[in-house]
Amino acid sequence: MIMPGGRAAGRAAGFAVGRRRMAGLLAVGVAFCASPALADDLRAALTATYNTNPTLAAARDQQRATDEGVPLARADGLPSVSANASETEFVQQNTSPLSVSPGREFSVGASLNVPVYSGGAVRNAVKAAQVRVKAGQSDLASTEASVFASAVAAYSDVILNEVVVRLNKAQVQTLAVNLQATTDRFQIGDLTRTDVAQSQSRLALAKGSLRSAEANLVAAREQYIQIIGKPAANLETPPPLPGLPATAEDAVGFALEHNPDLAAARARSHAARFDTNAAGAARLPKLSVFADAARSDYLNSLPPFPGYGALPQTANTADVGVRATLPLYSGGRPTALVRQAEAREGAALDGEIGTERQVIAQVRAAFSSWQASQEIIASTQTAVDAASLSLEGVRAENSVGNRTILDILNAEQELVNAQVQLATARRNGYVAGFSLLAAMGRAGAKDLGLDGGPLYDPEVHYAHVRADAWDWDGDGRPKPGASRTVDTPAQDGSIPRK
Repeated sequence: MIMPGGRAAGRAAGFAVGRRRMAGLLAVGVAFCASPALADDLRAALTATYNTNPTLAAARDQQRATDEGVPLARADGLPSVSANASETEFVQQNTSPLSVSPGREFSVGASLNVPVYSGGAVRNAVKAAQVRVKAGQSDLASTEASVFASAVAAYSDVILNEVVVRLNKAQVQTLAVNLQATTDRFQIGDLTRTDVAQSQSRLALAKGSLRSAEANLVAAREQYIQIIGKPAANLETPPPLPGLPATAEDAVGFALEHNPDLAAARARSHAARFDTNAAGAARLPKLSVFADAARSDYLNSLPPFPGYGALPQTANTADVGVRATLPLYSGGRPTALVRQAEAREGAALDGEIGTERQVIAQVRAAFSSWQASQEIIASTQTAVDAASLSLEGVRAENSVGNRTILDILNAEQELVNAQVQLATARRNGYVAGFSLLAAMGRAGAKDLGLDGGPLYDPEVHYAHVRADAWDWDGDGRPKPGASRTVDTPAQDGSIPRK
């Protein structure tokens, strides 16, 4: 996706150089032909979501923070160097004739400590951090799929509510004509006052339904802006979804290998094993090499020692050595740490199974919903065709006196209801299909083949920081990667011209 402007250097590192276009979910033949001016298709909407959605931008920031766990863990096994300086004024000196005390002292020193062996604590901590980076990358992929699913739902909701508004508006216009015709026939004595009242009642109800539909359209358009980051503009019909499984077993089998939530849970249980090993290192000896150097200057404040004359006003010291630490007893702390880590490892293993169960149930339910939606679309289309034919027949029969005005009004209402149900079924079917692909692990940015520039690659930032051992590096002050929507206009319930 296009790199957000103003991102700091460390954030920009995550966008791989070059263009990565992968044929995928939405790259389907003519489904994405050029859109007319001031129109959006689903690809453009998902591209805008990928570029500007704050949930996705925050997930990338969180992953960069997770990347830093590796250099933090590795730092415990690297040498450390420190320096110190102090100036001391001795305001109360020893007055004994057998001692000599300076009046002031200035000292500088440096220390070097090199860890040699830590019982495996550093090694296991680094491995755990590395695995958690992989878990975080899977979490990022899951967030992408979730945000895209929300974007598809928002896109479909706008289309659905526009259809509902059109149907209600057409019904209002039809009922207004019916009312006028009924009134005219009443004035010539062909109909009764009851027929006029029934027409007036239906028209009033239709106007109320139209107003409610317009309010729902406003809400859908505002939700579109919240997720996608810009107003909806004459949305095109979304393309067919390729790659949908033939059976629930096929869907589950694919999901068990590719679902990002399950991949993250597996990585976390693996990292917990390294945490347990690192906790056990508290019982083992530690070995390090150290070196210290210091210089003291008494600033000519050291008086002569009686009988010996003037004393040196400076002193230099240096030492090197090897330090071994063997824990003998720590009040049960190492055992408690190990048991705690083992319990957390067990929780991670059970959590992995729980996630697996959730994925299986989610995929099966999504497959069932998608299959049911296809059948509902077919049956509702039949209902629309039948209701349309019924309305024509009722009008014809009314013209010869076999049907009443109420029969016509009922038939018109049945047709509108069936058309709304058909539009709703198509929306639900598309969202269910995309949700199924998301649950299978086929709705990430790489699967969608989005236009707009190189995709964000979390490996780029990780490669940049994982071996960084410099204390004065940094990415600069962070800036938001998401776009604001405060300048977008308030939405209304008007319908664009087709």
